[in-house]
Amino acid sequence: MSVKILCPAKLNLFLAVGPIDHRKYHPIRSVFQAISLYDELELTPSTQLTFECNDPSVPTENTVTKACRLLMEVVDFPPVHAKLTKNIPSEAGLGGGSSDAAGVLRASRQLMTMAMPLYEQKAIAKAIGADVTFFLTGGRAKVEGYGEQVSKIDSPSSPEWYVVAQPEDRCSTAEVYAKLDALSYEWRDFPTEDILYNDFERAAPCGSLELLERLLVHGAKDSGLTGSGSAVFGRFSSEADATAAADRLRSEAPFVAVAHSL
Repeated sequence: MSVKILCPAKLNLFLAVGPIDHRKYHPIRSVFQAISLYDELELTPSTQLTFECNDPSVPTENTVTKACRLLMEVVDFPPVHAKLTKNIPSEAGLGGGSSDAAGVLRASRQLMTMAMPLYEQKAIAKAIGADVTFFLTGGRAKVEGYGEQVSKIDSPSSPEWYVVAQPEDRCSTAEVYAKLDALSYEWRDFPTEDILYNDFERAAPCGSLELLERLLVHGAKDSGLTGSGSAVFGRFSSEADATAAADRLRSEAPFVAVAHSL
């Protein structure tokens, strides 16, 4: 029996980066929002763990195979053939790799005879990566600590519509953190108003900053960087407005997508 899972991207509606600690890690305060831009994951029981992907840039050892190996070590999870169809661009700050790993954990519920408790799933998620825990539940959440402290908050009563775009520029997370560490700024608390904010805009590539402005020109109510970049997004009043803006923006950016909040 094959199991198919949709693995959503996320946006950071708010992201404040704390000072580096003794382990060289940065605590964060963020608001994550899952959106309807998905990778597609199919797991089929097999005699050994194998992996294929439509994107040749994804290495054979990745968050999907790491999640599978950890499951095989700690619970009765069978070897699988994992087929991943990538639609979420890499080095974008959209959380694709973390979501794919969480997809394995969510799919495991259908591939094991005994359900794994949520606390065990969260422990494995934390071992894989900082953002994986959020994708076990999705929606909208406050995220603190190093990404492992996730508190669900209410999503809008009706879906919010976004245009997500990525320039030619790509962002190495380590390099962007290094640029941010060289700057002086205050670690902001969670906002009391519905505003978009991201500390990484201080260190974002020029292509990302230009797209932030272009989204506003094309009718976005506001725009922001997601994660450490390089993808940006704009919020729109309706699906029609978002679709029209995306159509105009496609001549200016190599990746453009319309999505709504989940």
